[in-house]
Amino acid sequence: MNIAILINISILVGLLTIAVVARHLYLRNQRLKNKAQLSMLFTSISHELLTPLTILSASVEQLKDKEPKYNLEYELMDLNIQRSVRLLQLILETSKSTDGRLKLLVSHGDVMRYIKNTAKCIMPLVQQKGIQMTVTCQPESMMGWIDTDKIDKVIFNLLSNAVKYTNNANGKVELVVKTSKHFDKVIIEVSDNGCGIPENRQKHIFEMFYDGDYRRFGAMGNGIGLALTRDIVVLNKGTIEYESKENIGTKFTVTLPIVKEAFDKSQIDETNKINFDNPQMSIGDFPKVQQLLTTDEITDQFNDDYFTLLIVEDNKQLLMLMKMLLSKRYNVFTATNGREALEVIGHRDVDLIISDVMMPEMDGWELTERIKVSKDFGHLPIILITARTQEEDKKKSLLIGADDYITKPFKMGDLQLRIENIIQNRLRIQNDQNAKGNDEENAIPTVTSPDDEFIRNAKECVKQHINDSDYNRDTFAADMGMSASSLYNKLRSTTGLNVSAFIRTIRMEEACRIAKSSPSIRVSELAYRVGYKDPKYFSTSFKKDIGMQPTEYLDKLKEGVNPQPLVSP
Repeated sequence: MNIAILINISILVGLLTIAVVARHLYLRNQRLKNKAQLSMLFTSISHELLTPLTILSASVEQLKDKEPKYNLEYELMDLNIQRSVRLLQLILETSKSTDGRLKLLVSHGDVMRYIKNTAKCIMPLVQQKGIQMTVTCQPESMMGWIDTDKIDKVIFNLLSNAVKYTNNANGKVELVVKTSKHFDKVIIEVSDNGCGIPENRQKHIFEMFYDGDYRRFGAMGNGIGLALTRDIVVLNKGTIEYESKENIGTKFTVTLPIVKEAFDKSQIDETNKINFDNPQMSIGDFPKVQQLLTTDEITDQFNDDYFTLLIVEDNKQLLMLMKMLLSKRYNVFTATNGREALEVIGHRDVDLIISDVMMPEMDGWELTERIKVSKDFGHLPIILITARTQEEDKKKSLLIGADDYITKPFKMGDLQLRIENIIQNRLRIQNDQNAKGNDEENAIPTVTSPDDEFIRNAKECVKQHINDSDYNRDTFAADMGMSASSLYNKLRSTTGLNVSAFIRTIRMEEACRIAKSSPSIRVSELAYRVGYKDPKYFSTSFKKDIGMQPTEYLDKLKEGVNPQPLVSP
């Protein structure tokens, strides 16, 4: 082959190689530039958000002095402000770590005492989970050089992870701190007997934003903690190791130098000593909030005239807050995941379900699908709540049968409006059906629908026991040949009334019929004949349903006036 051709081919190959390499380097530089810009954006946003959170915190403190009666609301505000600040600080530290701006500044003091004090910050979460935690320092006291800001994050992240993934009844978390043979290093061991890390996930645990399937264990997570912990340990010229077996437990071992010679001169702060009274990672007083949320602020007294909601939410603070606010207008049951919700629905009378989407064990989507295919509960309306804002998530929620969808953060007023819209729409449909049934009551008999037949049978059951004051939902359900929950759901979907209200309405109808045939009857006798032991309570119920006192109703009948009841199933 001609040598000139070979030279030309070689030059062409070389040029193509240079072009490919140049393109690769260009794209790599663009990615690095974008990554740097994104990091700066996160840093800027985090800084900007810390300012209004500081203002909110100060405002809450002022409100505590001016209106101390709203103690619960203040505690919840403080708790969630602390959580937001801690997350933003975590983002800032992560941003610094990724672009090399994370710096050490070590101070001198009692390392053991500081670590023990820092570990106390996690105790409220430990108490909330009902597990045991022990802290052992060997020796009890050891002077050394550490960056307290960085140690806080290492201790907090390792302990909070251990607590998150330890759910069994005999759950234990252990922190052991000891020194190396030559007293130049501190060895921090955090172990638990929790769920362990599945083998196929272990190689990913230090990756940024890897969540470790935390929701399966009812935990909260963001995939930042362990990645930042490793970066901090490396920055400290230390090591981090772990061993874990699924369903047995996990142990992390962190080794950090604590002698002055281990650090550069620029990393040493000679002027300040360790402050033992100011751990950086305080998580708020969970038990205090939990105690406040279970006081008289939340009532478990059910009102027969209220509609009943089931709230399904894995964040217990949000769950209890929603219960507290909605209990003023509705009866409220709660569950922390879909599986618990199905248990409640199977044993309790529920009119509407409000469910988070992302939950452990069974999420809101699966819960919705299971309810909507159920013969007994498919009619129950469901509102889904989630932090997911993508259009496809909303579409999926509606396709699987959700009646409405609301995204976090949301206003309670907006949620109440959606609840009322669904309830009122259902009532309008039921009232239309009832009105149609009443219009056709005296018409020529035709083929009746299953719902009409059900209502007719239900009325007959109650009328057959009209003077029995002990006739209740259980005996009513037995007479109808169905479970109490199924009877409730059927009555609610066809009449808009719960079981007690349906029985009461039939009693009132019968009281009106008896009164019309015997206007001179005494109120006490009328009460006894329709199953009321207390004539005063009968009068109260009569006025509530009919719109006037029994005496007034009887007087009108004597005058030849035919009063009409306010409600009728």
